[in-house]
Amino acid sequence: MKFFYQILLLKLGEALRLKTKYFERSLNLVGQAVILLLYIAGTKKLSQAPLLGQHIEYRSLHHSVKKLLLSQSLKLIKELFKRLRQSKNLLELNSVFKDVILVAILGKEVDLVWYLEPSTRTVEIPYITTLWDLQHRVQPCFPELSTQGQWDEREQFYAKVLRCASIIVTGTEAGRAEVERFYQVPSDRIKILPFPTPEWALNAPHNDDRYILEKYNIPENYLFYPAQFWAHKNHVALLMAVKWLRSQYNLIFPVVFVGSEKGNKQYIQQVVADLDLSSQVHFLGFVPQADIVPLYRHAFALAFMSFCGPDNIPPLEAFALGCPVVAANVSGALEQLGNAALLVDQRDERQVALAIKSLYDDPILRQTLVQRGLARAAKWTGQDYVKAGFEMITEFESLRRCWSQYGLVKSARSSNIPPSPPC
Repeated sequence: MKFFYQILLLKLGEALRLKTKYFERSLNLVGQAVILLLYIAGTKKLSQAPLLGQHIEYRSLHHSVKKLLLSQSLKLIKELFKRLRQSKNLLELNSVFKDVILVAILGKEVDLVWYLEPSTRTVEIPYITTLWDLQHRVQPCFPELSTQGQWDEREQFYAKVLRCASIIVTGTEAGRAEVERFYQVPSDRIKILPFPTPEWALNAPHNDDRYILEKYNIPENYLFYPAQFWAHKNHVALLMAVKWLRSQYNLIFPVVFVGSEKGNKQYIQQVVADLDLSSQVHFLGFVPQADIVPLYRHAFALAFMSFCGPDNIPPLEAFALGCPVVAANVSGALEQLGNAALLVDQRDERQVALAIKSLYDDPILRQTLVQRGLARAAKWTGQDYVKAGFEMITEFESLRRCWSQYGLVKSARSSNIPPSPPC
């Protein structure tokens, strides 16, 4: 399910039961919260509301027609999507947010906006933004980060959103350092909440799942790489490593690629043909999550070669599912993965190949990585993330209590004098 916005509005000093993509385990906290969640999903049906509790007001694009007609947010949603279809970049979407959604937010007397994904919009009340990466600054060479105006859009967006944020949430010290270096944000406004291990991977049932090999017609002991076909995912390095292992050591490792096309798949398929690897490489395309679990469990290893960081989810999934990990040693990787993965220079296919070979030559090493991965996966869960998040909010309350709910904002908006800068 793809979400365009996930917006959590909190009244400080209070609490809620929460369940979303990254807040994967409901957590009961003392008190009550009045929350408005504008939840816009790329699907017609939702199995359940993302937030559960009597103090929740829930708005979704895809209710039934009857519910939409009864909803006070009908006009808001219609106008929002009309403007979304007309918008061409992040800055225009930011303007849409202020013009359309902010009215609903201010009407709910909200103290703080917490964006659970990087699709942040600046608002006139304090907000927390969640940051995954700044790769357009780190590695602008990749076309998906710089061509067709992408670099300019990202730069304008992050320059404003990060500098105006009351709190920036990132997963590693490496991520914090990038925000400080590129946007001169004070360190104490950047909080580190590591990515939690996905709940579905931690709690996956142990079923007889050998069906997966027959379903996709793949052999045992393959190298697994679940990644969309972006250039920065660096599928080429893994292919060259596999070719080198075959030519130098007569080691033949099948490769299973999972992921949707993002403009680079045809090129990767041509590389496979040029390297004479067509019989070894399997392109499965997009697969359902139910199949991802057995694909991890039957893999010889996860070979995660992405150039981008500093946080990545697939190694955490592999840890939880007992799959050893060979991962690119990008900035932040050691901090996130520790000694539970073999870290390699993703630019050097021979180093990648030798790491894979070391797991083949030393079954004890491979099993050691499996055990370390399981331990690391259990170390930081969705519940830990939620608890740390509310501790962060509690700290911020000492600042937010210094002014009345909306007197300053409403006063500024009703006069000809612009409001004081929020950042």
